[in-house]
Amino acid sequence: MESVMSKRVAVIGAGMGGLCAAIKAREAGHDVTVFEHADSVGGTWRANRYPGVACDVPAILYQFSFAPNPNWSHNYARGAQIHDYTKGLVEQFGLSEVLRLNEGVTSATWDEAAGEWNVETERGTSERFDAIVPALGQLSRPCFPDIPGVENFAGPKWHAAAWDDSVDLTGKRVGVIGSAASAVQFIPEIAKQAGHLVVFQRTPNWVVPRNDQHVTDETKALMATNVDVAMKLGAAQRAMIFDNADNFFWQAFKWTPEGRAAYTRTALDHLEAQVPDLELRAKLTPDYPIGCKRILITDDFYPALMRDNVTLETAGITGIEANGVRSADGFHELDVLIFATGFETTQWDWSMSVTGEGGRTLKDTWREGPEAYLGIMVAGFPNMFILYGPNTNLGHNSISFMIEQQVGYMLRTLELVEDSQAKAAAVSEDGQRRFNERIQQLLSNTVWADPHCRSWYKAANGRVYQNWAGDCASYAEMTATVDREAVLVR
Repeated sequence: MESVMSKRVAVIGAGMGGLCAAIKAREAGHDVTVFEHADSVGGTWRANRYPGVACDVPAILYQFSFAPNPNWSHNYARGAQIHDYTKGLVEQFGLSEVLRLNEGVTSATWDEAAGEWNVETERGTSERFDAIVPALGQLSRPCFPDIPGVENFAGPKWHAAAWDDSVDLTGKRVGVIGSAASAVQFIPEIAKQAGHLVVFQRTPNWVVPRNDQHVTDETKALMATNVDVAMKLGAAQRAMIFDNADNFFWQAFKWTPEGRAAYTRTALDHLEAQVPDLELRAKLTPDYPIGCKRILITDDFYPALMRDNVTLETAGITGIEANGVRSADGFHELDVLIFATGFETTQWDWSMSVTGEGGRTLKDTWREGPEAYLGIMVAGFPNMFILYGPNTNLGHNSISFMIEQQVGYMLRTLELVEDSQAKAAAVSEDGQRRFNERIQQLLSNTVWADPHCRSWYKAANGRVYQNWAGDCASYAEMTATVDREAVLVR
């Protein structure tokens, strides 16, 4: 795709989404600037450095289709390798010249008369752009539990998303509050160091095997000497894994017992095979449908809990004191406390302010809950294209695929603006309303709509604002063209 006239595009955030947008927008001929608050690219893979950090989506599926990486060490990429992959994208596609690190955006304001966005940064600069692309992600603001006395703990304490490498856990009494996606990755690692480890679990999670495999040097060498064959095989493998996730794994989230039966059986078999202790197994068996919360993929978590130096505490926490944590069953003396309590996901409170038409802010617009058209455009905010926005998260496939579809949609919309000799494109209120009504109706047929399902996917009002309502193929089809009845150019 080539633009007749270059648009000035501000990409805000240099994680996977922001880099994809920058690469493809530049290829389309646009004048791109990438703003990043941190000192390096990578987003969540730059920020998360806890022991054992890895992606729970196969690497061949998580990478971008246009930038395959033949050097993954495992089927499931480690966090540091994905961070290196993002840095490699900068080098491969020459993004250094448009990348402004240590310069986050503080505000973006739509100028109706000029048909432009005024973007202000942490350095005090103010610049004009035709379009903005917020690529801030959904999982960037750590969430801390509201537990009485949490501020009183005297020892080192931190959130898993801000790991403190300066503290040596060897021989220490360590407490971990939380047992979900991050926890199941670092608990097996720190259990090898800690004198004693207490895992405070509020709710058990459904866990399925990862069956990870190491990619040998011989395999890498063979791929390097047969590049064309390797590329074809890689594409075929990627397609097979994608289709399996989109057709089989997606069934786990449909609100029918038949759809969930296979994955429920897989998870129960995994639990029974790895945890022979019946009492411990009972504590680890969920009482809610599989898929309600994120399904965890690990082979190491259950064995770690069976170590002699590890205790699983399932009684509720009643308070935190200077030297430990008190539960309904007693007191646990601790030297270190680690929070594996996820991220703030329902408020969508970005680190920058966005003001659209009529002086209305995005924060006010989303006060009752975040809604967008295709998860990308918001009524009243022309030429703003969000990546990984509301209702585009996945429980079954790769977010990288969704990002590629979103970036493609953005470029098609900007091309429409140019072809129409207009200044901007905006989704209509009616178009956005009809889309979200349809999405919520589809979501009512998924496990996330179960009134007994409590997870970060769902807001307090019961609406699911995070997840896509179908498979990835349906999203690709919906974003393949710009619906002129929903999107207006002017």
